Amino acid sequence: MEYTSTSEDIKIIIEKVREKSKDFTLLSKEINQVIVGQKYMINRLLIGLLSNGHVLLEGVPGLAKTLAIKTLAEALDGEFSRIQFTPDLLPADVLGTLIYNMKDNDFSIKKGPIFANFILADEINRSPAKVQSALLEAMQEKQVTIGDKTFRLKEPFLVLATQNPIDQEGTYPLPEAQVDRFMLKCVISYPDFEQERTILRQNISGEKYQVKKIITLDKIFQARELIKEIYMDEKIESYILNVVFATRYPEKYNIPNLKPYILFGSSPRGSISMALAAKANAFLNQRGFVIPEDVKSVAKDVLRHRVGITYEAEAENISSEDIIDQILNSVKAP
Repeated sequence: MEYTSTSEDIKIIIEKVREKSKDFTLLSKEINQVIVGQKYMINRLLIGLLSNGHVLLEGVPGLAKTLAIKTLAEALDGEFSRIQFTPDLLPADVLGTLIYNMKDNDFSIKKGPIFANFILADEINRSPAKVQSALLEAMQEKQVTIGDKTFRLKEPFLVLATQNPIDQEGTYPLPEAQVDRFMLKCVISYPDFEQERTILRQNISGEKYQVKKIITLDKIFQARELIKEIYMDEKIESYILNVVFATRYPEKYNIPNLKPYILFGSSPRGSISMALAAKANAFLNQRGFVIPEDVKSVAKDVLRHRVGITYEAEAENISSEDIIDQILNSVKAP
């Protein structure tokens, strides 16, 4: 794709972005009627929606992860389904199965909950690898095979998954190669004091806000097409690539001290995801062009699950986030 370079064309894109992004500002406000605080989480869910990328939310129980995803789906004009992952779940419970019909003496296909636009995969790390693989394959291929028939999944197709980091017993951590299918992995933190006061008051009052449909599926498709047009300078491209390459070869970027701590660096999927997420972030900020702050804003969410750490890093209590922080501080932004 050739990037627009004339200032006149960029002005046209900026005007289009300002117009189209208004709907998503309204969407964010609608979600905030139900979810207090957690602006970071809502922003990342919208980036996933606009970039056609799946999102994994990690946080302790009770931080409104499930509620945020459910509220987002209610505000969108599409089909929503929730899958509660449990240790006894089977791949057929997610994808669907063949059922024998005695009357017709034949098998009929019963489609699973994966056949919707927005999928909430609740506590994805509670199910064994076979079920996780079935979901993650559908996420990547955007199709499901039941018996001898293959079905394309609906568009838009977005998986929003949650996982709980504190329980180890009875959980099956997602393998690194499979967690790479998620565009973003977001770590959700506690609300602040005043936000929690508002949450407390809302919940003891017993009043329930009725979420309104704000965005049609057509508007999502239109916004995605417009985001592709958002201008990204070659210097920003190089910056993204330098950040990703520094996760693989830190010694080439004057940070050789990171080499013993990195087991593996980001895949090319990380570069693509960072570029798309940066463009979506620019769109949400009503800009028709990407700036370095867009890249820095999404870098941790794109890379934290794509940078593997060694036993040495674990022993010294160094996380993938610490490594990404050091890379962002060392790689020069344009």
